[in-house]
Amino acid sequence: MKNIVCFGEVLWDVFPTHKKIGGAPLNFAIRLKSLNNNVSIISRIGKDKLGKKGVFFIVDKGINTESLQIDDTLQTGKVKVALDLDGQATYDIQYPRAWDNIQLTEASKQATLDADAFVYGSLAARESTTKHTLYELLKIAKNKIFDVNLRPPYYDIDIVKDLMDEADFIKFNDDEIDMVCADMQFDKQSLEDKIKYIAEQTNTKSICVTKGDKGAILYYYDEFYYNEGYPIQVIDTVGAGDSFLATLINKLLNNDNPQEAIDFACAIGAIVAGSEGANPKITVEDITNFIESNS
Repeated sequence: MKNIVCFGEVLWDVFPTHKKIGGAPLNFAIRLKSLNNNVSIISRIGKDKLGKKGVFFIVDKGINTESLQIDDTLQTGKVKVALDLDGQATYDIQYPRAWDNIQLTEASKQATLDADAFVYGSLAARESTTKHTLYELLKIAKNKIFDVNLRPPYYDIDIVKDLMDEADFIKFNDDEIDMVCADMQFDKQSLEDKIKYIAEQTNTKSICVTKGDKGAILYYYDEFYYNEGYPIQVIDTVGAGDSFLATLINKLLNNDNPQEAIDFACAIGAIVAGSEGANPKITVEDITNFIESNS
């Protein structure tokens, strides 16, 4: 069991027919908690109805809320989600929202100091206040896990580079690593070459790139590990990458075999994509049975 802090946006995904609470940091936190970790969330919500519902939800999931802040003015985060015929999601992220105003507090600093890992993403750095808080916490965090999350127009390549330089582990999807390498004027086509280039430029020992239904590739201390993905009838992809990363990090933090780690992570990503919403209940037994049935 590890102590893990998740930093960034808490928001509601608004689908055409319903709303569900989410945001990558909260999705990570929920999955990490389900894997028997102690998890804290550093974020900010509004005093509105969605904020109150969010607090009840987070507490019910057993996540530590001592660093969950309440904003007197800004509303709780909200994202309009559209799904295409294949279940692929696009997002309209509302701005400004409470999570753009995360303050640096003693509680957030202590949670970070006590954590075995600190998970953060690039979307949280879209506004100066939350970005400043993130930068300050990264100075004291250990085992920093960076989820690259490029949501135009809410990213700046220079900030992404700063956040990569701080990271001990970086997770991209295949489009994101292509965009970052293009911005860094690295034009080799091999995914392995791109990963090694990022590792060298940022002095990062561990990098993972997801490839949608084609699985993922993990670069872990100079070795590559591969999974080609699992067949699934996609319902929606919201949260699949978050559960993937949470499961992968959980395995690696516990010193499990890296191949087993990426196999488990790809399996849970597929199961989530084949379910409605970002946080379906999934047990370790479910994952094991899913892998065995597809081997």
